[in-house]
Amino acid sequence: MFQERYEAGDSLLHRFDPRVKVVVALILIVGIVLTPERAWPAYPLLWALIGSLAALGHVSVGRLARLGGLALPFALAAITLPFTLPGQPVATIAGLTLSDAGLARFASILIKSWLAVQAAILLSTTTQFADLLWALGSLRLPGPLVAIIGFMYRYLATLRDESERLTRARDARSGVEPGKRAGGSLGWRAGVTGGMVGNLFLRSYERSERVYFAMRSRGYDGQMRRLDPPRLAWRSVYLGAIPVAVMVVVQALALLWWRK
Repeated sequence: MFQERYEAGDSLLHRFDPRVKVVVALILIVGIVLTPERAWPAYPLLWALIGSLAALGHVSVGRLARLGGLALPFALAAITLPFTLPGQPVATIAGLTLSDAGLARFASILIKSWLAVQAAILLSTTTQFADLLWALGSLRLPGPLVAIIGFMYRYLATLRDESERLTRARDARSGVEPGKRAGGSLGWRAGVTGGMVGNLFLRSYERSERVYFAMRSRGYDGQMRRLDPPRLAWRSVYLGAIPVAVMVVVQALALLWWRK
C-alpha cells in the first residue's frame, strides 16, 4: 500500500502550527534557490540549518540527506551546462570543452536541488497531510487547487491498488511452457501494456465518479473542513522567525562571499 511520509512524534517541530511550518519551509526553499551559485561556504551553513530543524523534529539527518538524493536525477537535466555555458576552459572530454562557469552552475543546481528537497521532506515528515492541506487553504491558496492536491495525493494509493490487481490478473492468465521464454514479441508486450493502461484509466475514471457522487450525497461542496481548527499561537510565530532570521544572515554572508 501507498504510505505517507509523515512520522508521528511529539517533538517541538511536530507541535508547530502547520501554517507556520509551511511558510518557513517556503522561505527556506526560496532562500536556497536564490543563493549565489559561487557562494560555496553558504551551502554547508544551509545544510546545518536544515539539520538543526531535523534534530528538533527527531528526524535522522543522514536519512534526510539520503532522501534528498531523489532530486539529483531530475537535476541531471542541466548536464549540458558545463559544455555550453561560456567561461574559462577547464578540460576537454570527447572533443567537448568544459568551462569553469558551466561547472559552477551545474554544481550549484545539484546542491540547491538536494537542499530544497530536504526542506520539503522535513515538512512532510513532521506534518500530517490533512494539516498541510488545511494550512494551504488557511494561507489563501485557491480552494480548487487545494482540493486537486488532496485528491491527487489520496488517489495514488487507489491507482496503485488497481494497477496491482491488473498485474495479478495478467500473471494469472500468463502460462509458461517448460523450456520456453514467457511472453511474446516486443509488439505483443507493448499491446498488452497498452491494454492494461487503458483498463486502468477506465477503472480509475469510473471509481472517481462513484466517489464523487458519494461525497456529494454527504454534503461535499468543494471544501475540506476541519472540526477543531487551532488558533495561531504567537509562540509558534516567534520560534518560526528564528530559522527565517538565520536564512537572512546566511544570504547576507553569501552575497559578501559572492562579491569577493
